[in-house]
Amino acid sequence: MHTALPYADTAAQAAPPVEPVTQHTFRQAMSCLGAAVNIITTDGPAGRAGFTASAVCSVTDTPPTLLVCLNRSASVHPAFARNQQLCVNTLSAGHEDLSNLFGGKTPMEARFAAADWSRLATGSPVLAGAVANFDCRITQTVSVGTHDILFCEVVALRRNDAGHGLVYFDRRYHPLMRQLS
Repeated sequence: MHTALPYADTAAQAAPPVEPVTQHTFRQAMSCLGAAVNIITTDGPAGRAGFTASAVCSVTDTPPTLLVCLNRSASVHPAFARNQQLCVNTLSAGHEDLSNLFGGKTPMEARFAAADWSRLATGSPVLAGAVANFDCRITQTVSVGTHDILFCEVVALRRNDAGHGLVYFDRRYHPLMRQLS
């Protein structure tokens, strides 16, 4: 015998309608997927470049690997493809203006002039004050639709336990405060 939970009928009645999957409805639904805000940087034979991304995630810890999604039509795409290295700089609360610079049409030199940078193993720019920096070599690229998925082996990293996180949700930035133990 199946016993319904007391809230089951109410939840079913309140469920929103199923929408057709279009580019618009997909983007609307993706705005509900909160994600860390990152500035992805590179430097090498193709020069220095960077862009803002939330499409970053862990793949495995053996070897430590991240994936980064990059639109093939982005102006920075050739630099990342040729340099084959990058740094994922996970932004801290307070980096909203920097995120907007790297996410817009701001000239590359002005983007980098707006913050302090150093380097780790690959030579890609490492953002001072980020909550984490993952310095990586691109080991594989897979094309899907309009984007390349860059698989990136982490060769050096830095953590900033004093900073607070920054996420993007519902088309806005939201700070994440650390809980004191």
